[in-house]
Amino acid sequence: MLDIKFIRENTEKVHKAIIDKRVDLDINQLLDADTKRRDLMTELESLQATKNQASKEIPKLSAEEKKARLLEMKEVDEKTNALKGQLREVLRQYDELMALVPNIPSPETPIGPDASANVPWSYWSPNLAFVDPKDKDKVAQVPTKFDFPIKDHMDLGRSLNLIDTEAGTKTAGFRGYYLKNEVVLMQYGLIWHALKKMQAKGFNLMVPPILDREFAFFGSGHFPFGKADQYQVLTEEDKQKGASDPVYLAGTSEPSLLAYYSDQTLEEKDLPIKVCGISPCFRGEIGSYGKDTKGIYRVHEFIKVEQVVLCRADVLESEKWLEALKEIAQEMLIDLKLPHRVLNICTGDMGAGKYKMYDIETWMPSRNEFGETHSDSNLTDWQARRLNIKYKTADGKTKHVFTLNNTVIASPRILIAILENYQQADGSVKVPEILKPYVGKDVITSIK
Repeated sequence: MLDIKFIRENTEKVHKAIIDKRVDLDINQLLDADTKRRDLMTELESLQATKNQASKEIPKLSAEEKKARLLEMKEVDEKTNALKGQLREVLRQYDELMALVPNIPSPETPIGPDASANVPWSYWSPNLAFVDPKDKDKVAQVPTKFDFPIKDHMDLGRSLNLIDTEAGTKTAGFRGYYLKNEVVLMQYGLIWHALKKMQAKGFNLMVPPILDREFAFFGSGHFPFGKADQYQVLTEEDKQKGASDPVYLAGTSEPSLLAYYSDQTLEEKDLPIKVCGISPCFRGEIGSYGKDTKGIYRVHEFIKVEQVVLCRADVLESEKWLEALKEIAQEMLIDLKLPHRVLNICTGDMGAGKYKMYDIETWMPSRNEFGETHSDSNLTDWQARRLNIKYKTADGKTKHVFTLNNTVIASPRILIAILENYQQADGSVKVPEILKPYVGKDVITSIK
């Protein structure tokens, strides 16, 4: 959410962000609602002032004068009630429109309609380390090379008794899955490795609620934009009586981590606040049917370790944190020795609240392309305004914090990259060095 004063003073800039981010919002309709809102509030204040003045004068009037003045005040009350009704409707429309106003993207954010306009920022591979996107020869060497016909993660998962989507579909429906045996140890080894890394970097660890109230999703910006993608949880009583305060299964721990600080005024000396949450995640994947449906790339439930940072209202400081969070995500992939690239995400492919955003994509051999495994975002004060998270500066001023979030690790998608990049000619899969203590073996072999 942006400040309405900023919107009034920067209408063209906001209008451009609406167009570039493909948000369905008429800026003129919002400004018209704002004008009506202010006019009605001014008129109501004037009527209230009239009532206040009358209450002081009436005791001093004669009986006849009191009667006449009270009749006048009755008309004022009737007009006040009518205006309050109008204001309620105008405020409803105003709030709905304000909730759709996107953040202004950074100067470095590419302008484009969709993922095709995302710009490669850097590449990394075990043999070459960091590669400049302009060095096309080295970029071509980043993907893992094989001298034998490769298998995809589902072939490997079936032959090594690690993944079962048929039983998963029977039990849980479309995109259901079971993880089994060594890959279970691999998943939770990744989670443990991520949590210990976050703790070492000074992040406070949390297991947040995964059932969140609507305000948390609104505050993070997942509502109203992605409401159709969230699972609403209804008890039988809710269904019968109607849910007055519905709860939803979170698609990431970001909403609950941010909501922890809602309606708080922090002290500048306590910033930045660094938190890391681990939680199951649930997404409807609305609109993605027919896309990435093979295997466990795009599923309805997964587990994720997520970072959130609250920092001072300073663009340069928030940019430093965006880079720092990106480096943490890359550390995870470098620990796993997985080839990957960083993308600078364009306006049409980022969320409405994003100021700047990176995606990190890991090489997935069977797809012959990089697949998204991490997302790193700077939202400046857009979320903080929605959640009323402020801080008091050293000189006594009050400002909204800036917020950032980043994926540390998410599974099972990352397992695709591990299984496929570490596969061997005999059908076995090597275990990444950092996961050997958790998996308990060097190589996952076929069951005889």
